[in-house]
Amino acid sequence: MWQAINNLLVFGLFTLSLNVTLNAQKIDSCGGNPYRLSWSMELPLSLAALSTGISYLVLDAQTPILNQDQLQQFDRTQVAFFDRSATYHWSPSAALASDLLLYTSCAVPLSLLAAPKIRKDYLKITVLYAQTFALTAGLTALCKTLVKRPRPFVYNPSVPYSFKQERSARYAFFSGHTSMSAALCFLSASIFQDYHPRHKAVPWLWTAAALVPALTGVLRVQAGKHYWSDVITGYLIGAGIGFCIPKLHKWLQKSNKKQLPVRF
Repeated sequence: MWQAINNLLVFGLFTLSLNVTLNAQKIDSCGGNPYRLSWSMELPLSLAALSTGISYLVLDAQTPILNQDQLQQFDRTQVAFFDRSATYHWSPSAALASDLLLYTSCAVPLSLLAAPKIRKDYLKITVLYAQTFALTAGLTALCKTLVKRPRPFVYNPSVPYSFKQERSARYAFFSGHTSMSAALCFLSASIFQDYHPRHKAVPWLWTAAALVPALTGVLRVQAGKHYWSDVITGYLIGAGIGFCIPKLHKWLQKSNKKQLPVRF
């Protein structure tokens, strides 16, 4: 279910990003605005997100589900010792809790629009949000279909076969919940700090930005959906994307080089 929603959001946000870029009327490059949009930045980032999403769809259609003969050959001793403990976990309630944290993370960047200084640049914030979401989702989905790592619950004999015979049972690496939560939380903290560099809430926001995806990752392991290596990788990649997207646009604003800005 999440994978289908994820696919729609990737393409929807890609379209939204280009639509905002094409139809807004003006980009103000002064007055304390920390970000700048440029075709040289927006098109490569948007196309990268689109290409990873399309590649995922092609590979996903070619991924067979695990049959019962294959499932009977899985033995948790085949799993590296560092990750083996995850094969003993199975908790639908932990999975639900991780879903709620993910949805909360998706809403956090939008809450920044309550701040007047950020709200006046809502078009730019929309582009940054769309790029971060789509690029994280596309890259995560593509890696899942390339690696095809069985989820921990596949090794757990107490888990019903119906779960193990879903296509997503082969998509453990890396954790999409963790990567998306980290990307959007780090994006939010970066944006807030760039607009309010001396605000007292900045350290608390960064603390929350670090803890929420970490808790999401722990819950994914407890749910039996991912190994520790999955959530650690997802955390690092998501945090990297969420941190770098606004920094790249901030660098554009500060750069002395002549850029071709988006003219609306």
